[in-house]
Amino acid sequence: MTSSAGVRVEKNGPVTTVIMDRPQARNAVNGPAAAELYAAFDAFDKDDSASVAVLWGDNGTFCAGADLKAFGTPESNAVHRSGPGPMGPSRMALSKPVIAAVSGYAVAGGLELALWCDLRVIEEDAVMGVFCRRWGVPLIDGGTVRLPRLIGHSRAMDLILTGRAVAAEEALAIGLANRVVPTGEARARAQELAAELARLPQLCLRNDRMSALTQWGMSEADAMDVEFGSMSRVAAESLEGAARFAGGAGRHGASAATTTPYLPGPGPMAAESE
Repeated sequence: MTSSAGVRVEKNGPVTTVIMDRPQARNAVNGPAAAELYAAFDAFDKDDSASVAVLWGDNGTFCAGADLKAFGTPESNAVHRSGPGPMGPSRMALSKPVIAAVSGYAVAGGLELALWCDLRVIEEDAVMGVFCRRWGVPLIDGGTVRLPRLIGHSRAMDLILTGRAVAAEEALAIGLANRVVPTGEARARAQELAAELARLPQLCLRNDRMSALTQWGMSEADAMDVEFGSMSRVAAESLEGAARFAGGAGRHGASAATTTPYLPGPGPMAAESE
C-alpha cells in the first residue's frame, strides 16, 4: 500500500522495489516523501534477506525532482549540510546495489536519484536532464559530484550548464544509462537484472562494489591496497566458487548461479506490498 507521502515498498525474494507514487506531482519529492525514501533504503540495507533494490517511479514518470510547490511550506524538503539529502537517500552509502528503473522523466533531483543508483535501466522514450537549471535551483543531492564521475567532466559540464534534455539513445552512448528498454518495461527489466545480481556470490560482489566506490580521491596505490584488503573477507566464498568451477559449473559461458533463478512473468514481479 502506498503511504500518505507517496512511497511504497514491494519485496520478491532477494529483490526489494522502492516505488515513488505521487502522480499529482509527477513523482516530485517533498519533505515527507524524502524521509520515507530514506527510511525505505535504510530498511533495505539492514534486511539480511534483501540483496538488490530497484528504485522506480509509478504512473509513467521516474521523478521530476524536488517538489518546488512545497518550498516554504511545512512539507518542504529539509536542506542541511549533513544527514539525509534533500531528496532523501542521496547521501546514503549502502552496502548493497540499487538499480534505477527510469520511465518518462528523470530530471533535476530525479536525475540525482538516478545517479545515486549503481545502474540505470531506462525506457526508450525516457528523458534525463538538469532541468532545475531553468529555475535557479542548484544540484545539492550529489549531481555535480556523481555526473562528472559517471560520464566525464566535459560531457557533465555540457549537461550541468545548459540544463538540456538528454534522450535515451544519447544517455546510453555517454554512459548515463546502462540499458535502454522498450517503453513500459523498465521496472520488469530492472527487476530481472536485480534478480541476476542476487544470484551471484554476494560477499564478493558487495566488496568489489564498495572498492570501486571508495577509490575516488585515493592514490592508485591506496586504492589498490583497499581492493586487496577484501581478499580475507571473501576467502571462504572464493574457495567455494573455485570448487564449483572445478566441478564443472560455469563452463563454456553457462550460468554459475548459486541459487534458483527467478523466471519473470508477463508483467512486473508479483510482490507483497508493505
